Amino acid sequence: MASRSDDPQGSPAAAVGSSADPGGAGARVHRSAVVVDYDQEWPSAFEAVRRHLLPAVASLAVCIEHVGSTAVPGLAAKPVIDVDVVVKEQASVPRAVAALEALGHRHRGDQGIPGREAFCPVPGLPEHHLYLVVLDSPPHRDHVDLRDYLRSHPDQAQRYAAEKRRLAPLLVADREAYTNGKAWLVRELLTQARAAPD
Repeated sequence: MASRSDDPQGSPAAAVGSSADPGGAGARVHRSAVVVDYDQEWPSAFEAVRRHLLPAVASLAVCIEHVGSTAVPGLAAKPVIDVDVVVKEQASVPRAVAALEALGHRHRGDQGIPGREAFCPVPGLPEHHLYLVVLDSPPHRDHVDLRDYLRSHPDQAQRYAAEKRRLAPLLVADREAYTNGKAWLVRELLTQARAAPD
């Protein structure tokens, strides 16, 4: 199984999903309720989560992806690693859900984003959001297309960072407003990403 930790982010689901707090709006405030400068340790933090997941999903997953803003070098982000476990087909989802739950990750359903199963993190790992998606499904493509576009267009990445910093005060009191506030820009960036020549 491949690991795509080096691949250059998110969906209307990605910013309205992969960066949403697993606790949801109104969750208690913790250290991730802030937007910070890019941290060179984020790729290593992803690798720690990937190593934890790999034994449980190696026979099921096509790859384990580092997605979201922390996967884009130089991009400001909440200090939470977004991780996609990617399976080849929908038929593999129930077994992958069971494998992740056996590892201690409580399944939280799709959290309003069909095709993207969310899981609670486990203690002892870098703070992370864990998702299960099917290869080339809309949530997977949203995550990957946005991430890759921002990696290859640093000017747009900085534009996205500026919008996140503008909205960052909302993280303390209203995370839903934070994610909804930047959804328009995520949609615009995804449109640009898919219109760009290969």
